[in-house]
Amino acid sequence: MNQFNEFITHHIGLNTETFSKVVVSVLIIIFLSALRLLILKLVWRRTEDVKVRYQWKRSLSMTLPFIGLLMIAAVWIKAFEEFGTFLGLFTAGIAIALKDPLTNLAGWLFIIFRKPFGVGDRVQIADNVGDVIDIRLFQFTILEIGNWVEADQSTGRIVHIPNGKVFLEPQANYSAGFEYIWNEIKVNITFESNWEKAKTILEEIINELEEGIPEKAKKEILEASKNYMIYYKHLTPIVYTSVKEFGVRLTIRYLCHPRTRRGSENQIWQRILTAFGTEKDIHFAYPTTRFFTAGE
Repeated sequence: MNQFNEFITHHIGLNTETFSKVVVSVLIIIFLSALRLLILKLVWRRTEDVKVRYQWKRSLSMTLPFIGLLMIAAVWIKAFEEFGTFLGLFTAGIAIALKDPLTNLAGWLFIIFRKPFGVGDRVQIADNVGDVIDIRLFQFTILEIGNWVEADQSTGRIVHIPNGKVFLEPQANYSAGFEYIWNEIKVNITFESNWEKAKTILEEIINELEEGIPEKAKKEILEASKNYMIYYKHLTPIVYTSVKEFGVRLTIRYLCHPRTRRGSENQIWQRILTAFGTEKDIHFAYPTTRFFTAGE
């Protein structure tokens, strides 16, 4: 053993204590790398879900290096009990200089543990709306929808948002909990039109297209109520009647998935145009100006 120690000291230039710490540090890195590969291999075997695989890979890439850093620090710092004090003084010194990165890091922890949204969810943060495609330490990424494109269709742009925004801006999640949204279509007809017949036609169209959806939504609300105070008395589609300055407005209100809003509107409008086209006593209304001669 003495000869081995002398060999290390003279040929490598390290004393025995330092050399042992290097060996242990290398073993820690090897162990954590092997553990990561083993866990990923098990996950790959048990599921083919791309989202689940991505979440496991991302989580391991974030947590294992942090654990390894703490373990190696415990090896190299003799008085590890004082490491907490050192870490506190160190973080206090850099808190002001690294305020934004630290806020983003805290935002990442909030996203990971509180889960206001996850990869695959459709969200709105301030004016940014899109599908979450990546979550990293300092920012998350969405595939933008809306903006200059109508009806929640993708623009093709990728938007990177700092994680700290979750503390500053409201977050709307279209996907978590209750996976349906209420959509409305406004149909305007003239005062001279048979509005009762028009309303009946609209009710028939929407009830036919929405068949089965209220029951599915009811089951989802029951499941979501375990985590949120969500309650709806009526889930069936309805047509509301109101009067505007240019005619009678019939508003169709119905449930749809966030990603099918434009498709559902397309189907409904096509049927409305076809149905109204055969009715002589129903006419679409739009803002117009009428002139009347005094005495007539």
